[in-house]
Amino acid sequence: MKEKSLYLGAIAVILFLTLLLQHYKVEPFESFSLRFNDINFELQKKEISKDIVFVAVDEPSVNEYGRWPWDRSKLANGIDKLSEADVVLMDMIFSEPTNKKEDEELGESLANLNASVCGFFLRHKATQEIGDDELDIMTDSSLDMLQSQISEYKNPQFISAEYAEINILPILQSCTLSGSFTTLHGSDYLLRSYPIAVYFQNILYPSLAMQGLRIKFNKDINRVDSLHVEIDGKKIGLDKNGFIRLNYYQKDQYEIVSFLDVAKGKIKPEYFQGKIVILGITEVGAGDIVSTPIGSLPGPLLHYTFISNLLQNHLIIEPAYITEFLMLLMVLSPFILVLVFKKIIYRAIANIVFYLLVYSLLKYLFVVDMIYIDVFYPLISLILAAVVVEAIAFNTQEKSGKFLKETFSSYMSEELLEELIENPDSLQLGGEKKELSILFSDIRGFTTISESMSPEQLIILLNRYFTPMTKCVLENKGMLDKYIGDAVMAFFNAPVNVEKHAEAACVCAISMIKKLNVLNEELKEEGIAEIHIGIGLNTAQVIVGNIGSDDKKEYTVIGDGVNLASRVEGLTKSYGVPILITEFTVAKLSDKFIYREMEPVKVKGKDEAVVLYELMLNKDESIILKEQYDKALDKYKDGELEKAKILFSKLVEDYDDKPSKYFINYIDKNRLWAVNKMQTKWG
Repeated sequence: MKEKSLYLGAIAVILFLTLLLQHYKVEPFESFSLRFNDINFELQKKEISKDIVFVAVDEPSVNEYGRWPWDRSKLANGIDKLSEADVVLMDMIFSEPTNKKEDEELGESLANLNASVCGFFLRHKATQEIGDDELDIMTDSSLDMLQSQISEYKNPQFISAEYAEINILPILQSCTLSGSFTTLHGSDYLLRSYPIAVYFQNILYPSLAMQGLRIKFNKDINRVDSLHVEIDGKKIGLDKNGFIRLNYYQKDQYEIVSFLDVAKGKIKPEYFQGKIVILGITEVGAGDIVSTPIGSLPGPLLHYTFISNLLQNHLIIEPAYITEFLMLLMVLSPFILVLVFKKIIYRAIANIVFYLLVYSLLKYLFVVDMIYIDVFYPLISLILAAVVVEAIAFNTQEKSGKFLKETFSSYMSEELLEELIENPDSLQLGGEKKELSILFSDIRGFTTISESMSPEQLIILLNRYFTPMTKCVLENKGMLDKYIGDAVMAFFNAPVNVEKHAEAACVCAISMIKKLNVLNEELKEEGIAEIHIGIGLNTAQVIVGNIGSDDKKEYTVIGDGVNLASRVEGLTKSYGVPILITEFTVAKLSDKFIYREMEPVKVKGKDEAVVLYELMLNKDESIILKEQYDKALDKYKDGELEKAKILFSKLVEDYDDKPSKYFINYIDKNRLWAVNKMQTKWG
């Protein structure tokens, strides 16, 4: 009787616990659940819609037109070639005015399309003042009918924000309608769902793809019930935030064409006839790359996936309460089997076979009918129930603990099991805020170099370059974060603490230049063009840690301080110097370093000015040059332009000093000392 009471009590506790975990999506179980079910996308071979094309601003496009953002007239030229498309979705935003003529050209190109949808981002903080004219135009894109039906239902509670980043007025006026880019990732930072609509200032707006479908079908969205909406007779199931689970395709199925091919006429306008076109960016450093269950994808493919799901009837169906019913079955199974089989091996085999049969059936339903039922929480229920049954059967806490490990080891690696037992939080994503010195370096004119070499020769050259550069980082206690094409990113003071990390980073930068000079001597003797690089350094509080998904993490840094270091590296070519450091790095340096002030700048994306300095090689010539340069700069700061020009000209004559040339150009334009607002990421 006592044993039966234990069994009954255990059934109730396990069922309650697993339902609690499933309902409240407790970590790390929710992340495991999401990853565990991602195999769905590998099992099916569904065909993607042929009525969608992604036109990508890719590497060849950037090689042709220069780094993004481009002059808007160039973009307009390509958009003109999309005139045959039913609707063009612009997965890019133009929130700041540039040249009035170019802004008008882009607006005219958008206006000449059959239909266009321009995007906006929700913001929790104000980044842009939106006027009444813009709001009036935005309101034309709202979901008035769907919003009027919301009061009848408790759910979904669409995500909302009081602020947004939208297109400038000339662009906004030219777009047929607007839609939201905003989405939410899962607990493991992978994007699995797509929003139907969002609230901005208490007005409901559709997502970019949904807005495109409204135009495509010439139909509006209707409310079916609290969990479903429909458009053009297609029923869409929603979660509590108004999102639908995306049904991803194999990567090679997505139809992606280069913007360059479109702009140059290699792909004719007739190719886009009757199609939905998504125009977005994939170039590294400019595009939005997102993490998904099938790997990293360009952000615009989220819109692509949802539209194809709807057009191809591939929308995922998630029946209510089936998972909970399966959890109940899984909890009961071990308790029933303990009454049938006396030996543990038979019970284990029976539990495994039962689960595999259920698992196979549910995967079949997904492949055939797109019915998505979670198979992870039922597995947890089964494992927990089996563990408790065997623990009661052994009738001692010591034996139950041993059996717990033996049971879980059937489903997890030994390392993961030990980590889960000792420190469950270690399996979650996260990091720490810490002051680091971040270094970016990049080869100047790399495209020209690469075009003059065969791929084999280029790889050999890059290896010869990266080897000493990497050695510099490691010798100075730095952490090599990654290679980005021909660029190097490193940081100092993590994961190992470095007391004087800013100085270590500066020593590393100087060492990189010295080692590059040695390499260039070798290249010169071999008749190979010299390599020139720019290095940017910044010291800041950033987030550092294991960032990524549960099964693939990368130890890296993120934050505004990292972005600033990247911008500073790009500005080295504006001043013609090899190393630029920020005032925040300078504040950490001792007197043994030689550096000279450039000017205060406002880099792209930053509101506050940052004073930049050139870090100079530690030699006598640098000391003399700095002294003469400082005198010239002081005259320039005081507004004595003619005197400053004489001193700067002397430096150019004696040392071919690039910063002096830079300021002479300003003096010739009668530009006084002031904060230099950089209009792009690179000056």
